[in-house]
Amino acid sequence: MIIRREEKEDIRVVEELIRDAFWNVYGPGATEHYVAHRLRSHKDFVKELNMVAEVDGKIAGSIMYTEARLTCEDGRSGKCLSFGPLAIHPEYQRKGIGKALIETTFETAKEMGYECVVIFGNPGNYVSRGFLSCRRVNVCTEEGIFPTAMLVKPLADDVFAGKRWTYAESDAYEFNPEEAEAYDRLFPFKEKKVLPSQEEFYIYSHSRIFDDTEQQENSFENRQNSGDHHLSAES
Repeated sequence: MIIRREEKEDIRVVEELIRDAFWNVYGPGATEHYVAHRLRSHKDFVKELNMVAEVDGKIAGSIMYTEARLTCEDGRSGKCLSFGPLAIHPEYQRKGIGKALIETTFETAKEMGYECVVIFGNPGNYVSRGFLSCRRVNVCTEEGIFPTAMLVKPLADDVFAGKRWTYAESDAYEFNPEEAEAYDRLFPFKEKKVLPSQEEFYIYSHSRIFDDTEQQENSFENRQNSGDHHLSAES
């Protein structure tokens, strides 16, 4: 396996790979190849971390990064990244290629002075790479929410220092679905299907972790509303 920077002549191959890797996984069809197309010209795109993995001379995997905003409650800013799409061609999945791309780019990111990586993903795919629940390190969204799928990888020691941090991803990931659909028509036809993986994605992407105080308040309120008589008035 060779891991190297993406080159101009790789672009079409990489986008076809991304399309194949994500097709019907999170929804019928895919939009990730259009996202990749948009990222390369965005101000937040980190070209130094735009890597591909070659196996026997064939591109088998790709990873792309953007800078993100991380703001501390005391006003400080952190040097934060997010990656995606991370794509491994279906023929090469479960062979350690994704792990190699992540670990190689993490080392480069550290050398560049970045302090952490924040992504949205299935925890089962990333906790073995050192990612933590955003709640563990007190990193929330701009709405004050701790999404179940928001995962954080510290790249330096004592990055968060016990403070509360707010994360906002780059607007590079915002796009018009109609434009994505039009871009997809430039590729060979593929059948769209509804698959069980899409429901798993829906569950993760629409769930969150409550902070301790909120959880206690909600638990007490729910017990009252449900007529739970196991609570004791004695103390």
